[in-house]
Amino acid sequence: MSHRPQRRTTFLLSLLLVVPLLGHAADRCKLNRLAVLPVTMDGLRPTVEAQINGSPALFTLDSGAFWSMLSPASAQQYALRLDYNRVPGLYVRGIGGNAGTGSSGGIAITTVKNFTVFNVPFHNMDFIVGGSEPGKGTAGLLGQNILRIADVEYDLAQGSLALFKPENCKHVDLVYWAKPGEPYSEMDIEETTPIQPHTTGRVILNGAKVRVQFDTGAPTSIVGLRAAASAGLKPGNPGVEAAGYATGIGRKTVQTWIATFPVLKIGDEEIRNARLRFGDLGELDMLLGDDFFLSHRVYVANSQRKLYFTYNGGPVFALNAPKKGPASAPAVKPATEGNTAPTDIAKPSADSSPDPTSAKANGGSPSDDTETSPANAADLARRAAAFAARRDFEHALQDFNRACELAPGEASYNYQRALVEFSLRQPGPASNDLDRALTLKPDYVEALVTRAEYRRSKQDTAAALADLDAADRVATKESDVRLTLAMLYGGLDHPAQAITQTDLWIAVHQQDPRVIEAYNERCWARAVLGQELDQALRDCNAGLRLNPHAAKLLDSRGLVNLRRNQLDKAIADYNEALKINPKIAWSLYGRGLAELRKGMTAQGDADIAAAKALAPRLPEFAQRIGVSP
Repeated sequence: MSHRPQRRTTFLLSLLLVVPLLGHAADRCKLNRLAVLPVTMDGLRPTVEAQINGSPALFTLDSGAFWSMLSPASAQQYALRLDYNRVPGLYVRGIGGNAGTGSSGGIAITTVKNFTVFNVPFHNMDFIVGGSEPGKGTAGLLGQNILRIADVEYDLAQGSLALFKPENCKHVDLVYWAKPGEPYSEMDIEETTPIQPHTTGRVILNGAKVRVQFDTGAPTSIVGLRAAASAGLKPGNPGVEAAGYATGIGRKTVQTWIATFPVLKIGDEEIRNARLRFGDLGELDMLLGDDFFLSHRVYVANSQRKLYFTYNGGPVFALNAPKKGPASAPAVKPATEGNTAPTDIAKPSADSSPDPTSAKANGGSPSDDTETSPANAADLARRAAAFAARRDFEHALQDFNRACELAPGEASYNYQRALVEFSLRQPGPASNDLDRALTLKPDYVEALVTRAEYRRSKQDTAAALADLDAADRVATKESDVRLTLAMLYGGLDHPAQAITQTDLWIAVHQQDPRVIEAYNERCWARAVLGQELDQALRDCNAGLRLNPHAAKLLDSRGLVNLRRNQLDKAIADYNEALKINPKIAWSLYGRGLAELRKGMTAQGDADIAAAKALAPRLPEFAQRIGVSP
C-alpha cells in the first residue's frame, strides 16, 4: 500500500483520543477506553453501522482484512470515484484466489470525503474497492487499518467492539472484565505492522504447531490443507467427510472437508474433539472465525503482543453446535466428546487430566468493572442476534420478545424475531412478525424477500410475487439482493423477471464467486423462454469456464442445446451433468427427449421414466415451456 493510507491511520488515532475516556485502574495500570462500537450479528457475520458521505452504510467487521474495503456495487451506489492507477500492481488475496488490478473488475482505490464510524467523522478516508460482495447487505469490510490502531476488545456475544489505550500495563494481564478467580487464557501474538496487520499467533493442533489468524471476517473456523495434514488428517482418510465448497475474496470456489481434531490448544485453553472444516487456505494454516469469537470474549493487546480471552460457554465451533429446534434437535453427545460446555475446554493439569474450569485463574485485573445485563432494547436485540448466531434460539427469542416490548415501533426487531421463530418452527408467529415489520416499514427489503419465500412455500404465488415486485421497486439498482430476487422469480416460473434481475446484478458483481450462479440463472431463464439462445449459451459457457464441473450449468446448457436442436451436444451436456449428480431429474428428462428425437426410443423412454420417478410433475413443466416428446 502507499504511504498515504498509513498517514491517515495516524490521523484516525488522534481523533479517537478526543473521545471521552473511561479509566480502569489496578496498581499503576490504566485502561483508557477510546471508543465503543455496537456490533450486530447477522447469522455468523458481525455487522457495524457507519456513514458514507452522510448516508447510512452497513459494514462487516473483518479483522482478517488488512485494509477496509468497499464492494464495486457499493462504490457505484454511493457514487464514489475509482482510481485504478494510484497503487500499481495492487491485489487482494484471500480464500478463492486473488482479485487483481485493471480497470475491468480489478482493484481500485476510492477516497470517501466523510466517513463516520464510532460516531467520529473521518475525512478523506481511503478504501480498497474490488473483490467479491461482502454479503448480508453490507457495503464493505471494516479492516485492520482501523482496528490495529489500539488494543481491541471483541465481545460479540454481547454485541460490542471497544478500542483501548493502556497506560503502564506492560506486565498486567488485561482481562479487566474477569472477576478474581475466574478462569481466563492468554497467548502470544505476532507484532503487527501496516504491511502485516493481522492478529496472528501459534496454536497446537493434534500436537503440531500451526500459525493461526483471528479473523472475524470468517463465519466459521477453518484449517488449511497443509495444517490438517500435519495434524494427521487428509481427504480420503477414515472419518473425513466431503463438505462442499467455500468462497472468499476471489472468484474461485475451494473444496472443503470436515474432520474431528482430537486436541486443539489455543493459549491456555484446550479443546477436545473439535469438528472443523479444512481446505486450501493458501499460505494460511488456520482461521479462527466468528464461531470462536462468539464463544469467547477476546482482548487483542497489540500493546503487549498478547491475546487474552475468556470462555462464554456452549460449543466453541459452529460444527459442534446442536441444531436446535423442537422437532429436529439431535441428541447431545457426552461432554467428553467435545461438543458441550464446560468440559470441552480444559487446561491440562500436572497429571494431564482435564480441568473443566479451563485455563488459568484471574488473580486481579486492571478494572473493577462488573458484568451487567442489557439496559435497553438495542442491547437486548444485539445479544439476541448473538444467541441466534450460536443457534441458541430459545434465549434469542426471550431477548427479542423483551426488545419488541421495549421498542414496539422498531421494525428490525420484529423481522429478526421472525427469523428466530422460523428456526424454532413457529411459522404462525413468524408470519405475524413479518407483517408487523412491513406495517412499520413498508420498504423493508429483507422482510419483503423473506415473506415472499414464506408465501411461496405456502403455494400463495400471487402474494409472493407481490412481495417480490415491491422489493424490486425499493431495492437499489446495485443491491446484492437482486440475485436473490432473480432466483425467486425463476422459482415462481417468471423467467423474464429473473433475467431482468440477473442483468442488474451481473453488471456490478463480475468479481463475485456467485457470478456462476447468476450466469446459470440467466442461461436457464432464457432457455426456458426459448429466446436469446445464443446469449444463453454465452452465459452457460462463461459459468463453465469458471467451474467446468458445475452440474447445474451443464444441465442448463443441455436445455439450450436441446432448444437449438443440437441433440448430440445436448446429450453430452446431460451425460456430464448426470455423472456429477445422477439424480438431476431435468437432465434425465432432457436427455430422454434428445434421444427420442434421434430415434433412440428405448433409451429415451427409460430416461423419461426415471425422470418422472424423481419429479412426477416435471412433464407438466416441460409441456408448458414447449419441449415435450
